[in-house]
Amino acid sequence: MPTAVCIGNFDGVHVGHEAITRAARRLVGPSGRVVAMAFDPHPISVLRPALSPARLTTFESRAELLRNAGVDEVVRLEPTASLLQQEPDEFLHAVVARHGATHLVEGHDFRFGRGARGNPRTLRILCEAWGLVAEIVAPVEIDLADQHIARASSSLVRTLVGAGRVQDAIRVLGRPYRVEGEVVQGDQRGRTIGFPTANVAATTMLPGDGVYAALATLPGGATHVAAVNVGSRPTFAGVERRLEAHIIDASPPAGYGWHLRLDFVAWIRDQVRFDGPQRLVRQLASDAARAADFAHAAMA
Repeated sequence: MPTAVCIGNFDGVHVGHEAITRAARRLVGPSGRVVAMAFDPHPISVLRPALSPARLTTFESRAELLRNAGVDEVVRLEPTASLLQQEPDEFLHAVVARHGATHLVEGHDFRFGRGARGNPRTLRILCEAWGLVAEIVAPVEIDLADQHIARASSSLVRTLVGAGRVQDAIRVLGRPYRVEGEVVQGDQRGRTIGFPTANVAATTMLPGDGVYAALATLPGGATHVAAVNVGSRPTFAGVERRLEAHIIDASPPAGYGWHLRLDFVAWIRDQVRFDGPQRLVRQLASDAARAADFAHAAMA
């Protein structure tokens, strides 16, 4: 069976990654097989832990997104010390043997093997020697809201999300940036002022401090509008960064331990400190109205 293998981190599964999976599918045809080998965690977490990038997706979410992008099989690559010490030809030969690869499809910035010595030129040379097809996919360029043109990358997504530019992140990802996790107990202040919130224990990167419009998916699959606050809650002298979601048009499940998924569709405002709860309540009402407008527009 024609089999195309793609290797990388694939964190976020952005439009550049999808260009790679499309090229792989085109090469092997509808009856062929596309395999994505995804490092998890990022190799830098082993080589230089202090520089390890924030996760945009869990591996499970990444695998689902890759399958939605046309991949038949997603394989987790654990970046062990022994794996990262393999020479480029040794590493690539093991990949080919394991999956019976006939095609190797990668992005323009692909690096592999010990010390990242392997590059697209190395890939082409090795594939030619072994009678395989190597395809190098050109970068995908994105027009951002500030008129800049940037290459789609996981690093770009992290920069945009960290700056609160979730609408630009949508352009790079091809969908809203998602944060999900278990709902845990918070300070329970929101319910005392008429704006109950669900505190989400996220395992992936949080957007920059601020208030956002989001689409909230509750257990059972129903989607509702949410106003989401990310930050330390300065009005109440908070210090720990949290994500708190106020579900606007539905009553969420009671208690804790249920799963909440949030797709960020727009930035509303910076996080600021208010003089007291009354001013905060007025602002929260305004935030909820704006969040509803943005979210309904995204759902249209």
